[in-house]
Amino acid sequence: MGKRRSSNKQSSSSNSNENGLSYQQVTNMSIEDVEFDEAAECSNMNEQSGQVQAIIGSDKTSADYYFDSYSHFGIHEEMLKDTVRTKTYQNVIYQNTFLFKDKVVLDVGAGTGILSLFCAKAGAKHVYAVECSQMADMAKEIVEANKLSDVVTVLKGKIEEIELPVTHVDIIISEWMGYFLLFENMLDTVLYARDKWLVNNGIVLPDKASLFLTAIEDAEYKEDKIEFWNSVYGFDMSCIRKQSMMEPLVDTVDQNQIVTNSQLLKTMDISKMTSGDASFTAPFKLVAERSDYIHALVAYFDVSFTKCHKLMGFSTGPKSRATHWKQTVLYLEDVLTVCAGEAVVGSMTVAPNKNNPRDVDITLKYSLSGQRCQVSRTQHYKMR
Repeated sequence: MGKRRSSNKQSSSSNSNENGLSYQQVTNMSIEDVEFDEAAECSNMNEQSGQVQAIIGSDKTSADYYFDSYSHFGIHEEMLKDTVRTKTYQNVIYQNTFLFKDKVVLDVGAGTGILSLFCAKAGAKHVYAVECSQMADMAKEIVEANKLSDVVTVLKGKIEEIELPVTHVDIIISEWMGYFLLFENMLDTVLYARDKWLVNNGIVLPDKASLFLTAIEDAEYKEDKIEFWNSVYGFDMSCIRKQSMMEPLVDTVDQNQIVTNSQLLKTMDISKMTSGDASFTAPFKLVAERSDYIHALVAYFDVSFTKCHKLMGFSTGPKSRATHWKQTVLYLEDVLTVCAGEAVVGSMTVAPNKNNPRDVDITLKYSLSGQRCQVSRTQHYKMR
């Protein structure tokens, strides 16, 4: 999986139904409908000193990449400063205290413990914050520093291996979403916790997640990063081009690049789905809204909290305020010349990698039968 361009600045563009949750209620989730503290940034649903060696994760390398990568404070800083993400969770909790009052909450993948702190402030009876990385040690200190140790208990370990001091919880909250929604496969951990500890009629937050697809014009960047390998100082390095084509790129897409409509691929109900539901094949039909060229398809996701008094959530789409998830770009071998009204049709198959289930394998089948372009092809991508 690649990352491109250093354009991680927040977009000021407004949200749109095309990238919103594909429900009619998307209009109910707009920024105008949600009240925030004056000092707080908003959701995009229109967001000690000590010895060096004591810093959590400072002595780590990439040997145990997944959990160790979350041991360093830097990745948590990025997520906390993603105000679309963090403020949405805060607003869900603070504006729906009726859900949390006197309830037992399980925070899956707690990181710094920020969601657990929110839940404690909202009146939860007790919060169990489970974190596998070394950040759990910092989370304990953070809880103590904020005098919430009587409400929040930090447990260090894997959800699949730890034992809770209680038999059941009323609420499971987690920020489990990865790039392309499913990268890193933390969703399975949430489902495991749900099946083991959640009471009947308990609540999972968020409870809905939807994956979308659209198409973009991106000639300049494809030429710079993909076609570059065809001739490097006069030498053929096209073998690397083949590899670069197979790696989806994570980046912020300018909404002006969008050529087609957005197509809903999959909606997952986290409160009811099984682990196998995250593997799927979905058809798509992307209709050109103008005559242009298509160089890539772009995937993004929305999440929603439907148990709130008022529907809440956020989008990671290119017409919404930027998040740290950005969008996932899948470059096409072909340059598709499309006229307005013509459709690119096909299907996308998504599944965890058999050797490493935290990685994602994607198979894309697409065809275009247009006035100026006829093509049919299958491409394979690997998010690593």
